Amino acid sequence: MGRSQETFNKKDVKNKKEKKRKEKEKKRLARKEIEKKSSLDDMIAYVDENGMISSTPPDPTKKKDIKLEDIKIGVPKGDTQPELDPIRKGTVSFFNDSKGYGFIRDSETKESVFVHVNNVLEEIKEGNLVSFEVEMGKKGPSAIHVKLFK
Repeated sequence: MGRSQETFNKKDVKNKKEKKRKEKEKKRLARKEIEKKSSLDDMIAYVDENGMISSTPPDPTKKKDIKLEDIKIGVPKGDTQPELDPIRKGTVSFFNDSKGYGFIRDSETKESVFVHVNNVLEEIKEGNLVSFEVEMGKKGPSAIHVKLFK
């Protein structure tokens, strides 16, 4: 009688495939068992009167009645600040004639406002009292229509 055509390597590969198939079947059956045990009730979450998520239903005695009109949707309006006069007064704290820019200290808000020589209507120097309007520039507030205050 002749030798079997199945070599050791072929038997080993066949055994590994069979073992892998059995493990896959066990995993599939285990998943089915878990699916049977879990139900919709396990997945439901409740929100209690404080807004916290819990696994138990809320107590109906702690229920609050809320009127539909009391519910506000949207962003609440911020504190309304009194609008400042568009024409402000301030003192020139720094001005460089050669470079053509400087800063004005606003007398009301005490903030520094950038000023460029192109926005100056009259010649100004450091220490001058000036009137100006504020406009938002590329890098922050900028003074325009700057002239000496009389």
